[in-house]
Amino acid sequence: MKKIAAIMTILAITAAPALAANQGGFSDPNAAPATTQTQTAGGFVGPSGSNTTATQAKSLSDDTWVTLRGKIESRIGGDHYIFRDTSGTINVDIDHKRWNGQTITPQDTVEIQGEVDKDWNSVEIDVKQITKVK
Repeated sequence: MKKIAAIMTILAITAAPALAANQGGFSDPNAAPATTQTQTAGGFVGPSGSNTTATQAKSLSDDTWVTLRGKIESRIGGDHYIFRDTSGTINVDIDHKRWNGQTITPQDTVEIQGEVDKDWNSVEIDVKQITKVK
């Protein structure tokens, strides 16, 4: 019984520094030094995906994160729309919750962020965020 207690004590002592250390996460080596001001709403601050055109997005790998700027031309059906920018068109899938109460018309310029979704014979963007550009 004393051996088990001794082993548990040794494990507790050696594990304490590891548990007290910083819990990790993403650290951008190119980011500016952290300021002393605390933020209440966390998250990543920095570039978000590569700015891509509709034509470029069609040739990217599945699940590649992209940012597109252009206009939503029309609704195909359900959550599927046609998005157009200066390079051409691509189908986008925008779930109802992604609109965040925004009303967007074909005349509005939007920025969409999402993932390339490649199937056997089609490519579309699974939109995670849509913002009206003012």
